[in-house]
Amino acid sequence: MTPTLTDPFGRHIEYIRLSVTDRCDLRCFYCMPEGFTDFETPEHWLTFDEIERVIAAFGRLGVNRVRVTGGEPLVRKELPQLTSRLSALPGVEDLSLSTNAVQLAKYSEVLRRGGVQRLNVSLDTLKPERFKAITKGKLEKVIEGLMAAKAAGFNPIKINMVVMKGVNDDEVEKMVDFCLKHGFTLRFIETMPMGDTGRNASDQYIDLQIIKKRLMQRYDLVPGVMPGGGPARYMKVAGTDLNIGFITPMSQHFCETCNRVRLSVDGTLYMCLGQDHNFELRPLLRNGISDSELEAAIIKAMALKPERHEFSDKPGQVVRFMSMTGG
Repeated sequence: MTPTLTDPFGRHIEYIRLSVTDRCDLRCFYCMPEGFTDFETPEHWLTFDEIERVIAAFGRLGVNRVRVTGGEPLVRKELPQLTSRLSALPGVEDLSLSTNAVQLAKYSEVLRRGGVQRLNVSLDTLKPERFKAITKGKLEKVIEGLMAAKAAGFNPIKINMVVMKGVNDDEVEKMVDFCLKHGFTLRFIETMPMGDTGRNASDQYIDLQIIKKRLMQRYDLVPGVMPGGGPARYMKVAGTDLNIGFITPMSQHFCETCNRVRLSVDGTLYMCLGQDHNFELRPLLRNGISDSELEAAIIKAMALKPERHEFSDKPGQVVRFMSMTGG
């Protein structure tokens, strides 16, 4: 019988989000402040061998879903080597990648051959000038990456759009049409007060229930479902294959079903995106911990997982930026 990780509230942990870098080749204003240079030093990054040991331990404990994130994971040198190693681990049934797609045209084929099954791509706008204003980058590189991923056979490819009032909320219908055209899944995400960047953008928050009602006036939306370990609640455009997910950490939190933890690039386990509860694995790994001791440490860490986030009650509580934690 496969063992299970259980937190103090009876939730089974089966999903880990693995950050391989806190660096990025874009600079989205709600994620990382302009001029920010306080990155983790490479000596503190978990090595590929250390990452493999940790994920193998999670796999033995019943965690079967792994999502590779950043920052932007494709800026980590030789990342396809790591994903190939992770996909071969016993217990890892689902390996996926979150990316901004800037470098995806270069890496799509090798990632697909190496066992990455699904992609989440951040894309907040289809307007080049607006994209540059939000990210400091070039939209055409992202579109090129998306088309390369589609040609490589990734399925599903999920587009993640952070909806921001007065910034891009006028584009939600255009994004639906774009995903209909290309066979992508679409997920809308509410802004979260992560670090000063997130709190400074709090006036751009919009309740996704408003967006859903707006979409229902134009599209025939019916209840939908998609496999995966994430928190989205899905609707489907009737008569099509398009699923539209709504990720609502603020208006309708999903803490009671939270099945995930995050491992940062420096080997810190974060139990909740909206809390600071954490457990440092790197010192243990570098002091020669055995595999059985590593498993015991992970089980001990799960006891720190809180019942829920407190974004609404204590918006200033989390001081780290999203890029430091992993998406």
